[in-house]
Amino acid sequence: MANLESSKKRNRQNIKRRAQNRVHLTRSRTYIKKAHEALAAGEYEAAETAVLLASSELDHAAAKGVIHKNNAARRKSRLMKHLEALRSS
Repeated sequence: MANLESSKKRNRQNIKRRAQNRVHLTRSRTYIKKAHEALAAGEYEAAETAVLLASSELDHAAAKGVIHKNNAARRKSRLMKHLEALRSS
């Protein structure tokens, strides 16, 4: 348990930041899940829209520092690879 005022404040800040980070992380996971579902359905236009939304959300999470920028890039790359495979098939 924190005793100093500065450590109490730090704990309060951490709680707020953790809550905000969870929002961005959950939101990006939701968009990724929707993109995977659209890709599995095989509908290219819907999948393209879903992948672009997921990509945007991953960029936003990376900009906020919730996930690492390379993690976001890797996930976006994998989604784009699946989208391209759907388009070419």
